[in-house]
Amino acid sequence: MMKKIDTCGMSCPQPVLMTKNALDSSPDGLDILVDNNTARENVERFLKHSGYSVLVKEEGDIFTLEARK
Repeated sequence: MMKKIDTCGMSCPQPVLMTKNALDSSPDGLDILVDNNTARENVERFLKHSGYSVLVKEEGDIFTLEARK
């Protein structure tokens, strides 16, 4: 099971920084929860620039970004 971090309620750049820190201990990938489009776009862009494939799932107001190497 992939590590999951919840960045809901946080404004940028906090979700990106939390994602970066979490990847240091889970370099193969992780699931990131965000609750706004700006955070989704910024985290997704960071992950793709870092060499991860990203699958975005939307459930209500919450986006789950599944980052995998």
